[in-house]
Amino acid sequence: MIRSSGDRAIAHPVAFDLRFQLIPMTRSPDHPVAPYAVHVENSRGRRHAEPQHPYRNDFQRDRDRVIHSRAFRRLEAKTQVFTRRYSDHFRNRLTHTIEVAQIARTVAAQLGLNVDLVEALALAHDIGHPPFGHAGEKALDSAMRQHGLSFDHNLHALRIVEDFETRYAAFRGLNLTFEVREGIIKHSRDYDRVEHPELAEYLLGSQPPLEAQLIDITDEIAYASADLDDGYEARLLELEQIREGLPVFARFLSQAEKRYPDAAEKLQFNEALRRTLDRWAGDLIRNTQHEIKTAGFTSLEDVRACATRIAALSPEIEQERCQTKQFLYRNLYFSPALEPEKDDAERIIAELFALWMKEPEKLPSSYQEKAEQEPLARVICDYIAGMTDNYSYQQYEKNCAG
Repeated sequence: MIRSSGDRAIAHPVAFDLRFQLIPMTRSPDHPVAPYAVHVENSRGRRHAEPQHPYRNDFQRDRDRVIHSRAFRRLEAKTQVFTRRYSDHFRNRLTHTIEVAQIARTVAAQLGLNVDLVEALALAHDIGHPPFGHAGEKALDSAMRQHGLSFDHNLHALRIVEDFETRYAAFRGLNLTFEVREGIIKHSRDYDRVEHPELAEYLLGSQPPLEAQLIDITDEIAYASADLDDGYEARLLELEQIREGLPVFARFLSQAEKRYPDAAEKLQFNEALRRTLDRWAGDLIRNTQHEIKTAGFTSLEDVRACATRIAALSPEIEQERCQTKQFLYRNLYFSPALEPEKDDAERIIAELFALWMKEPEKLPSSYQEKAEQEPLARVICDYIAGMTDNYSYQQYEKNCAG
């Protein structure tokens, strides 16, 4: 059964029992949903009403739509920190996204949150990123600012799921639920209602649900630990350097060396890193549980009305995370070994952007048509942001090199 009211379409989830008789689907017995969590049966719905699926609830369908999108598949060929010049084993945007989803699901289940919503948000959280990691995002934003505009990967992700993905005959985009669209926008930052009137529907004056709040901190935890791993594997970080720079890692490494004295150095490293990640994830669970109890949340409305975000690490562990992030900036992200690739990335994006601004007739016909309705700079930005690393190189060789 579906209720519709304007932009609001609420569907009641159902599932099959063993006799294939439709019965209501509420919550999983393994993951009970707390009163302060988002309940799928109370979703604000989709822009376009759809019949309820017989055995997947709306957030599960959103998760699946993200996974089957072209934007999600392209993450496999977008740089996280290291290009494939170093190794095929290092993280890319896709594998990083999967790791965030794994951590976020685990934490969400312990907090009584809606695991399906958390998974959908985790899988969608990076689909708006351009090629070449943060260097590419910096270059694209710089190019846009020359034309009085800007690039924001969260806003671009919303454009992807609302418009760019074309998989359905009935509507453009993925027709995701309000809660997933809201989480894409609000999971990592707050947008000002005056500066972004186009986002008014997303309750900018209220806190996002805890499901969305979790994504930013699990993202931070995931990449901090993963970048230590990849940096060590790439031999840009030495074991003793990490030991000296990060006391929490040093403590766990000493324990691993005592327990496994004959193990290879890499395996001792793995043990220390695993314990560090577990320490952070466990603290996120315990500290957020404490904050929820202290705040006295009894409903989602309580979460939205709170003065601050609640999902967070404790001060001690947050200091460890920040120390790790600073260590990575000093010793890895700005490593001289990575500078040539960053310079290449920024040059490629800047030159492609300038070329198409000067000669828009060289854009694909579909983007030329879009430029009749939208600013040319925005159309070029959309085109470049959707590229993989490899396709960016190909376009540069085709249009700018020589």
